[in-house]
Amino acid sequence: MAEHEDPVDFAGEPDGFDRLWTPHRMVYLRGERPDPDAGEGCPFCAAPGKSDEEGLVVHRGEHCYVVMNLFPYNPGHVLVCPYRHVALYVELTDEETAEFTALTKAAIHALTGASEPMGFNLGMNQGAVAGAGVAAHLHQHVVPRWGGDSNFLPIVARTKALPMLLEDVRSRLVEHWPA
Repeated sequence: MAEHEDPVDFAGEPDGFDRLWTPHRMVYLRGERPDPDAGEGCPFCAAPGKSDEEGLVVHRGEHCYVVMNLFPYNPGHVLVCPYRHVALYVELTDEETAEFTALTKAAIHALTGASEPMGFNLGMNQGAVAGAGVAAHLHQHVVPRWGGDSNFLPIVARTKALPMLLEDVRSRLVEHWPA
């Protein structure tokens, strides 16, 4: 490009579209997800071995922990996971079940304090046929919801606009985690 050329003129007329850059999703789109049946390649077995910041861990309990979802439906989408590599809810011990439930409640309290959602989706997909992305390691989704949080992007562009970075949301949840 010559020194006198304006970059906007060189590129042509702007199309009027804003750009939503989400490069972190390429891992998901390329199908480079972990083997759902692998124990050592399991992201839910790996996360607790990292620092809270690196593993995006929000809270650690004795039997279970809470981690940010790498591919969230909404800002604040967390997962409650047992440390033990089990696939089904019925495989949890009584102690794990009690803490799993307590951490789900605590996540709702933290999300309420951090971002005042109007509702929540809670759920587990057990087995690949039920939609579990990592079927071999049980995890419960806690998804905050707001009125009007659905828009056309997921429908026409298979894209979700997320206004906050995972690290920023994790920090807010840690700040608001019940004592």
